[in-house]
Amino acid sequence: MEAYVPILIFVIVAAVFPVAAFAVSALLQAGSRGRTNLEQYECGIEPTTSARERYSVHYYIIAVLFVVFDVETIFLFPWAVKYEFLGLFGFLEMAVFILILLVAYVYAWKKGALEWVS
Repeated sequence: MEAYVPILIFVIVAAVFPVAAFAVSALLQAGSRGRTNLEQYECGIEPTTSARERYSVHYYIIAVLFVVFDVETIFLFPWAVKYEFLGLFGFLEMAVFILILLVAYVYAWKKGALEWVS
C-alpha cells in the first residue's frame, strides 16, 4: 500500500491545483464587467464587421503550415545537442528528415499554399 502513496499525492495535487488556480483568479479579477469586456475583442477598437465573418481558406492553410513546420523544426534542437554522440547515423537520419520537410515545403509552394492573396 505504501507504493501507492506518491500516486495518491499526485492525484490530490492534480485535482486541487486547478480548482485553487481558478479560485485565486476569481478573487483577484476586476469586479465590474463593463461594455468593453462584453465586446468580441477587447482591443479598444470598435468592430466594423460581424464576429462571424468568414475568412479565406488560405489563412487557415498558412496557419497549419506554420504550426507543422514550427513543430517539426523543434526536433532539430535535440539532434544538434547530441550531434557528436549520434555520429554519421544521426547525420543521415536528420538529412532525410530535412529532405522530407523540404519536399513538403516545395509541394506547398507549388500548390500556391504560401500565397497570401489570390
